[in-house]
Amino acid sequence: MTRIFRAPFPLLVAGLVLLGSLVLPQSVTAQPITAQRQAIAEAASSDEALAQFYRDRNFEPVWATTDAAARRNALLTVLDRVEDHGLPVSRYDADVLRAAFRDADTPYARGQADVLASRMFLQYARDVQSGMLDPDEVVSDIVKDLPRRDPLEQITEFTATDSPYEFMRSLPPSHPEYVRLMREKLRLERVLGAGGWGPAVPGGALEPGDTGGGVIALRNRLIAMGYLGRSATATYDTALQTAVQRFQEDHGLTPDGEAGTETLAEINVGVETRLGQIILGMERQRWMNRDRGERHILVNIADFHAYVIDGEEATFETRVVVGHRDRNRHTPEFSDVMEHMIINPSWNVPRSIAVNEYLPQMRNNPGAAGHLQLVRGGRVVSRQGIDFSQYTARNFPFDLRQPPSSRNALGEVKFMFPNRHNIYLHDTPSRNLFDRQVRAYSHGCVRVHRPQELAYHLLAPQEEDPEAVYQTHRQSGRETQINLETQIPVHLVYWTAWITPEGRVNYRDDVYGRNALLWQAMQDAGVAVRAVTS
Repeated sequence: MTRIFRAPFPLLVAGLVLLGSLVLPQSVTAQPITAQRQAIAEAASSDEALAQFYRDRNFEPVWATTDAAARRNALLTVLDRVEDHGLPVSRYDADVLRAAFRDADTPYARGQADVLASRMFLQYARDVQSGMLDPDEVVSDIVKDLPRRDPLEQITEFTATDSPYEFMRSLPPSHPEYVRLMREKLRLERVLGAGGWGPAVPGGALEPGDTGGGVIALRNRLIAMGYLGRSATATYDTALQTAVQRFQEDHGLTPDGEAGTETLAEINVGVETRLGQIILGMERQRWMNRDRGERHILVNIADFHAYVIDGEEATFETRVVVGHRDRNRHTPEFSDVMEHMIINPSWNVPRSIAVNEYLPQMRNNPGAAGHLQLVRGGRVVSRQGIDFSQYTARNFPFDLRQPPSSRNALGEVKFMFPNRHNIYLHDTPSRNLFDRQVRAYSHGCVRVHRPQELAYHLLAPQEEDPEAVYQTHRQSGRETQINLETQIPVHLVYWTAWITPEGRVNYRDDVYGRNALLWQAMQDAGVAVRAVTS
């Protein structure tokens, strides 16, 4: 659904004129207050935080008074601009609130209007600060500790401030990524209002040297998208090839400069769809509206990459393999803290893998999976004499473990941030998967393409020669734990839209189908793509 919005001129001045026109009925302070207090008590009673807030104030109004003009207008200012943040107007419609104040010609009506303003404030503050969705209710694999503020503290702090406009400006995330996404959202809304990026590129694959109508359509589309300067060429020349390569880099495609079927499908995605991705990207940033750590690790599941971030700079980058597309093998989204790494790790086979994959093999052939030890009560048990056919997934009494070796499933190192999902980063002997464009193959853990380099990078702050320390332990062959002197936050995210500090807009496919579910939930709540015309 697209909503057409004709921008006022100038928008801010017009908004202030509207706010200035909001005047409460005369002689508010001279009116009786008993009915007003009664209305406030009744209207606030269904919300525990609001009821306590007004009880603490003897049910006196905080918005519907002549000396609350700055507070009231600060709220109306942000409510007029909720769509800038990709939030649903219907949740906190400024016009509804204006009408409530304007028509409040009795103490009782003023009390009701006061509580309505408080409700809208709390709903807006919650949504813009920490997200309008509770994501785990939509996708169970999103396990976020949302930065929800206590509503009583929030409204108490707001009504006590002498700078209501500053308070309102402090609510949305201040992280540069949120700011960049919002700027891109506003730009794309203008592009959509002007007609989008033009006709889709017709036909099949195109490659350097081609000519004709398809090449012209490709040229025009890339010009409109900002990947190519003005050109009249009808040939797939070097400049067009370079533009295609840049587009491919920004969309996670192999940057070969050829407009194959997959590349053309991405080029033909419309502005409206990209706007939806940007809006959802802003929502995801709101879920992370807290200190991420001066140094932290960011694993972007949808991008199949991991980064070490120092300040706002990526100081290390590596490809990763994430959980398979099968529903029960997805890598979840969550945050935790990396405490240590283990060099030459054993692989303690997860119970689900042991009984669903290896037990059937051993029932057919007792010698199957010979690289794995049987463990019971912490001790290795010989397979000799064991009748595996008597065991099922329910009664299998053993654990399976693969000791350290060059063929260990975890490779030579794993990076531990203990969590209930049993997810961690680790090396792997299966190196061929890192060459693939889509790298969703694991059981949920994150396999790292450059594990040694990651280990050196993480040990550098605490070791004079991190490479020597690492290699000494590795060459010993013994399983060794190295604690990190400063633990590092780890954030597993699923960003299909983000913008680099250099301003390059990146999009990725919805490999697990999570975006489709989240976007539908946002639309059901009233979020709409907006086309802005001047």
